[in-house]
Amino acid sequence: MRQEERIEGMDSGEYYSLFETRRDRGRHIRRLFTISLFVAICFIWAFRLSHIPANGDNGKWAWLGLFAAELWFGLYWLFGQALRWNLVFRKTFNNKLSQRYESSLPRVDIFVFTADPIIEPPMMVINTILSVMTYDYPVEKLSVYLSDDAGSNITFYALLEASTFAKHWVPFCKKFKVEPRSPDAYFNTLISANPHDHNHAKDLASIKKLYEDMKRRIEDVVKLGGVPSEAHSKHNGFSQWDSYSSRHDHDTILQVD
Repeated sequence: MRQEERIEGMDSGEYYSLFETRRDRGRHIRRLFTISLFVAICFIWAFRLSHIPANGDNGKWAWLGLFAAELWFGLYWLFGQALRWNLVFRKTFNNKLSQRYESSLPRVDIFVFTADPIIEPPMMVINTILSVMTYDYPVEKLSVYLSDDAGSNITFYALLEASTFAKHWVPFCKKFKVEPRSPDAYFNTLISANPHDHNHAKDLASIKKLYEDMKRRIEDVVKLGGVPSEAHSKHNGFSQWDSYSSRHDHDTILQVD
């Protein structure tokens, strides 16, 4: 037996089934087992009550302790069956839930923190950034911020590379429902799996090449220990870094893209 909960749409007047309630198919067997177990417990209680030690017997206190324990745990088990007597399972329809509430979803700000481009490799940081950017949430209501305590221009360079790659990665994730959404983790899961869809294989090869190129450029900058001068000329944001800036002594630098 299935029951669908229906809630009227906010604007269109349509009805959306937000979740489905299904009763346990094996409830009759479960109830029969519960009843048989309760009968067995009653027999134990009856046995104890029919064998009460006489006054002065050595085993009276032992009998009292056993009977109290059996009575307590029997009643505890009995009250717990109220939760299991009529089990139900609910399955939500996420797509319809989105249709129902998408227009009223709040804005969400996600902060990612890093402190050192050596201890925390920039590739690890931007994989986190790219992962949260592909959340199943309205794009116009989702903002992602990266806070770098070291104020490193290497991290800023990696973020610029990630923002360019994200223009390809985010549509790819939504088109093929990619899981996991971190590029590095996703490509590692494909070592033993080959996509059968021709379009998927073609897009996968293209996006993987873009990722490998981005990864190579970022790792080259990390090995050099600084951003090349030609990269400085491509973005005005690098002008806020000067020769006096260091990991432990730098001004507040804010960039919004």
